[in-house]
Amino acid sequence: MKAVVLVKQGPADKAFEIQEMDKPAIKPHEVLVQVDAFGLNFADVMARLGYYEDCPPLPAIIGYDVVGTIDEVGTEVSHLKKGQRVMALSRFGGYAEFVATDARAAVAIDASISDGIATALATQCGTAYYCAEEMVRLHPGDHVLIQAAAGGVGSALVQMAKHRGCIVYGTASTKKQDFLRSLGVDHPIDYRNTDFEEVIKKQRGGEGLDVIFDSIGGQSVKKGLKLLGHGGRIVLYGAASMTDTNKNIFKMIKVGTGFGLHSPIKFLKNSQSMMGVNMLRIADHRPETLKRSLEGAVKMAQDGILTPHIGGEFKVDQIAEAHEFLASRKSMGKVVVSWK
Repeated sequence: MKAVVLVKQGPADKAFEIQEMDKPAIKPHEVLVQVDAFGLNFADVMARLGYYEDCPPLPAIIGYDVVGTIDEVGTEVSHLKKGQRVMALSRFGGYAEFVATDARAAVAIDASISDGIATALATQCGTAYYCAEEMVRLHPGDHVLIQAAAGGVGSALVQMAKHRGCIVYGTASTKKQDFLRSLGVDHPIDYRNTDFEEVIKKQRGGEGLDVIFDSIGGQSVKKGLKLLGHGGRIVLYGAASMTDTNKNIFKMIKVGTGFGLHSPIKFLKNSQSMMGVNMLRIADHRPETLKRSLEGAVKMAQDGILTPHIGGEFKVDQIAEAHEFLASRKSMGKVVVSWK
């Protein structure tokens, strides 16, 4: 099989090579998927730049979400069969023509679902579902802030929050404000030209936010906590601000300290909570929870609640361009790479 291998950290045009490799062997609880397309995620950019501690030692095949056809089924798997079209999450290995994954991380999908949407349903929508449906409970009238609301996870969170009847505040760059409005964001915030903390304080008066979903990290978290109301919850699922440091140790320290130091006493006094999300840990230690999240995302798409937006489509020999596009933060929605 062919695989896109991360051979070195750094610029995308020098980081990857397409190599011939053996097909992975599957374990009894796994399936082997012949991959038609795979998605890109910000964690992939972090791995390429050397910021992602979970990345395997180089050379490595990274990538989490794929869409394709089951080529082989493990002896302990009964709910899937060879020849079925599936979207699936893998613990790396997704940038390849074949990938082995836990059968609980694969969900059968209809042929009418495009490759791009299928990959978005796996990582972006699966993550959003876990954040919004498993970690917190959203209620009508809740005031919810979604950072990077035009991204893959962010746009899915917007749709889920609107489905629950929430009032949504969403941050994005200047060029993405119309896209936020099209998603139903009640209060689009241009983070390049305004301070989201000041904007929301002005809009909310003395009232705080009920829920914050933050994929940025650093100062964004510290500011968000100032906006959180009594009984509020902040869910952290990324640290995109690390990519702006260019591995400058002083900038990295600044981002790290930007999160702030937090005493549990404050959370107790205000009945607040801060929650972290790492879907790799859920996949490793709570596979049934992962399965429920993926199936829930697919069900929401089938019911018309979720409509993933495809931000860019590339061929496999354009992997460098795809990575640079995602890292530039110009994309809106899912970036997908096809073997076809």
